[in-house]
Amino acid sequence: MRNRLKNKTLVLGLLFTIASSVFTIMLSDTYFFDGTRLQPYLFDAGVDSMGALICAALYFGCMTQKGEGGKTFRVLVIMISACFSANLAMYFTSGTAEYTSWTFALCLISKLLDLFMIYYFYLYVRVTLDFKGRLASLAEKGIPILLAIEILIILSNLFYPVTFSISSAGAYQYTGASWSEDIFLIAASLITTVLIIRSESMLSQKAAALMFLLFPVFMYLFLGGTFGNASQYGAVLMSLIIVYCIIFNYNSGKLAATQTELNMATAIQEGMLPSIFPAFPDRKEFDLYATMDPAKEVGGDFYDFFMIDDDHLGVVIADVSGKGVPAALYMMISKTIVQNNATLGISPAEVLFRANNSLCAQNKMEMFVTTWIGILELSTGKMKCASAGHEYPAIFHDGKFALLKDKHGFVLGGMEGAKYTDYEIQLEEGDKIFVYTDGVPEATNMENALFGTDRMIEALNANTEADAEEVLRNVRASVDQFVGIAEQFDDLTMLCLAYRGAQ
Repeated sequence: MRNRLKNKTLVLGLLFTIASSVFTIMLSDTYFFDGTRLQPYLFDAGVDSMGALICAALYFGCMTQKGEGGKTFRVLVIMISACFSANLAMYFTSGTAEYTSWTFALCLISKLLDLFMIYYFYLYVRVTLDFKGRLASLAEKGIPILLAIEILIILSNLFYPVTFSISSAGAYQYTGASWSEDIFLIAASLITTVLIIRSESMLSQKAAALMFLLFPVFMYLFLGGTFGNASQYGAVLMSLIIVYCIIFNYNSGKLAATQTELNMATAIQEGMLPSIFPAFPDRKEFDLYATMDPAKEVGGDFYDFFMIDDDHLGVVIADVSGKGVPAALYMMISKTIVQNNATLGISPAEVLFRANNSLCAQNKMEMFVTTWIGILELSTGKMKCASAGHEYPAIFHDGKFALLKDKHGFVLGGMEGAKYTDYEIQLEEGDKIFVYTDGVPEATNMENALFGTDRMIEALNANTEADAEEVLRNVRASVDQFVGIAEQFDDLTMLCLAYRGAQ
């Protein structure tokens, strides 16, 4: 989709460039303007038309890309395009008495755009090249101050010709203080140049950034001091394309590498969660199904189930604080610790107690995990459970699901030595237990309304004859219908265990 957008934009940019060139030539020969007066500017006008349209194509080409300074880069492209447009409009007003006010306004706009063009370029390379050191700190404070002073100098021309004026004939005129317009441009360009050279970025990135500042200077020297606006912005456009190709595409390459690593992390995480169903095809005492859908490439939720011995099934569901890679790493550690303790044959409360102390011992990031664990005795249906601050389970008994408001202990990893309490559930043949993470009740729609546990219970009771897998599908379908097009905010994990009785 992204490639089709870029190709379409470039084709349209080419067509509009051709059309604008034809339009410029036709307009110059009409009775609205003096064709003889405009004839010397036709080439410059064509350069500005093409430059503005290439900027538009460049903007749309990079608008879907993400990375350091991406938004600032797009603003920079807009600034340069606006400079081209203002310069193009000025050809039709300058030197004509009836358009004196328009000429003044366009000159003022062009000068302000020049300032912001340099400023946004500084912002872009500051982020992408990671400026550091004392000079970078001074520039952080000093460049905005210089920009504000320069804006005031330019705007003062509205009241008095401080740096320039437009004659009654529409001609541009310098004043004795015109040099002050260049204070910011020179100072900001020199500071930015030094910071680019001193940055620790790759040589190609530094060279690309320097081209933005040096190309106009080279053009000025090459043309022997006859520095026209079209030549100036044309040089800036060429350097902008170089900056885009080298820096922005390099960052896109880094993002692609990061995405590859995230895909690998996703595969590793999925491999740690049991995902083959039916989980224990030779066991007829129960039916079990679970799913985990992360909000990002990797998530902090996890579920687990395992046979402790021939008559006891362990079931765990948990939610790590935070999201993304840190939560996923903590999830893997937590899952391993909980499972290792559960397989010792101790009570659920003792499992949580030992797991909590282990997680608290090395928890410099101060992360935590809510956990629910149940150990089902298959021969009797008795299920011992304990909760470390997790969501209330929903129990299907006597033909309907209802929340079981169990006693909560403190989250794992939150406080060493925390105690936990066992409680017991008696499951009869046909009973089910549904456990989940907060991504289910806290699923949010476009109006910022929460799905809630009431809707969850309603979805669970929509089909009381459903098996474990169908139960999860019904809840997920209800969540998706409620959320609509809103982005998934949190990891969404569910597990359903149906007890079929002793066999």
